Amino acid sequence: MRFTRRHPLLTAVLLCALAVLAARPADGDGAHAPGHGSASGVGAEVARLYEEAAAATEQYETGRREAEEQRARAQRLERRLERERRETAGLHEDLGRIASSQYRDGGGLPLTAHMLLADDPEELMRGQRVVRQAEVSLDKAIGRSERAEARLARDEAKAAAAWKRLEKRNTELAALQQDIERKLEAARWKLQGQADASVAAGACRGAVRLDQPETRFTTRWVAPVETYELSASYGSGGARWANRHTGQDFAVPIGTPVRAVGSGRVVRVSCGGAFGIAIVLRHTDGYYTQYAHLAAVAVDQGDRVSPGQWIGQSGTSGNSTGPHLHFEVRVTPEMGSAVDPVSWLARRGVSL
Repeated sequence: MRFTRRHPLLTAVLLCALAVLAARPADGDGAHAPGHGSASGVGAEVARLYEEAAAATEQYETGRREAEEQRARAQRLERRLERERRETAGLHEDLGRIASSQYRDGGGLPLTAHMLLADDPEELMRGQRVVRQAEVSLDKAIGRSERAEARLARDEAKAAAAWKRLEKRNTELAALQQDIERKLEAARWKLQGQADASVAAGACRGAVRLDQPETRFTTRWVAPVETYELSASYGSGGARWANRHTGQDFAVPIGTPVRAVGSGRVVRVSCGGAFGIAIVLRHTDGYYTQYAHLAAVAVDQGDRVSPGQWIGQSGTSGNSTGPHLHFEVRVTPEMGSAVDPVSWLARRGVSL
């Protein structure tokens, strides 16, 4: 009788215990880790600094190109003026020869005396016309040269001022870029520290919802990261893997936005083990893609994703020798079913 009265209470206790166990993360998988869905701040800061660094670099490169164009314009002006200087010098030489000839032929006499003494007055007049034409041409050349000199002086002053402004702007941009890079590097390793703590605990810190880029992809498939260097490839050997490398590694800095290569659904978010923080997607064609060694995730298990959507940030969690993204394509969500990701993407129009 006593047992009968206590049985409902025992049943309730067991049910509560089962509910608590069910709420705990199984090997760090899924969206059940404590705090999941809360924003980490550091991941969002890394993403923001990442974008600011890219924008500062683009501004610096634009300023550098403008400075090169300004220098090229100044050089073209200098070459043009040099040509006009040579032309003027040639006219001076011609006039000098004519004057010397006149002096030898009695250039000091008045024109009337020349005509009276000349054997051929008509020839003399033609000579005088040549002299006057040479003088007029020289006057024009001198005027043109003086105007060109004045124009060049103005253009050089403008170019010098523009160059100075560009140099100042580029110096400021370079300083801004370095400051952003310093902050970004510090934030990256802080983010990685959080990732390492999550992996050690076997529980994800939670999705960091990132502001998605404005880019809208018109293709169904994209590369998993925007800029990268390919490192370890599919099937390559090495001491770090039990058999062969099962994916394609993309060498990228910590915090680099990682993109879904195609539309699909998040079937797993895990923390711990050799892959560290990892995401597995199932795509509409039945294939699965894995994104491993992350520093943070931006999606929850069960989320729908679109091509190019930021789903996480790269890192060096788990069994990793340096910052990179391990990208894998599988026919099932589990290890051991990987296919060559480079050729798989190539068949979908993505060339790495």
